Amino acid sequence: MKKTVVLGASENPSRYSHIATARLTAHGHEVVAIGNRAGKIGEVNIIHEHPAMDDVDTVTLYLNPTNQKPYYDYILSLKPKRVIFNPGTENEELEEMVEAQGGKAMEACTLVLLSTGQY
Repeated sequence: MKKTVVLGASENPSRYSHIATARLTAHGHEVVAIGNRAGKIGEVNIIHEHPAMDDVDTVTLYLNPTNQKPYYDYILSLKPKRVIFNPGTENEELEEMVEAQGGKAMEACTLVLLSTGQY
């Protein structure tokens, strides 16, 4: 399964980051949820820290482009194979940085990818 970092995680069950975290976990993926506030989504702890990690397959973004800027270095340090820019998070500057590092930048919806078996 694919280790996934959900950036912009929220305890609010109506937020897409919350739904995506729950569905990724239900599909058996290892999820690291990072948000502004500590909390929980099911059994997944939402952390505020930015831990170093190996073997990150995917970073899925739930932050608008302005709020992504402080995370650029962190996202790139994870060396993810891909970064999913969910609707509303599209960011040409970061997409180019990800691709320059050898990763794949995708403008897509994590929930749709999961539900269609393309994740």
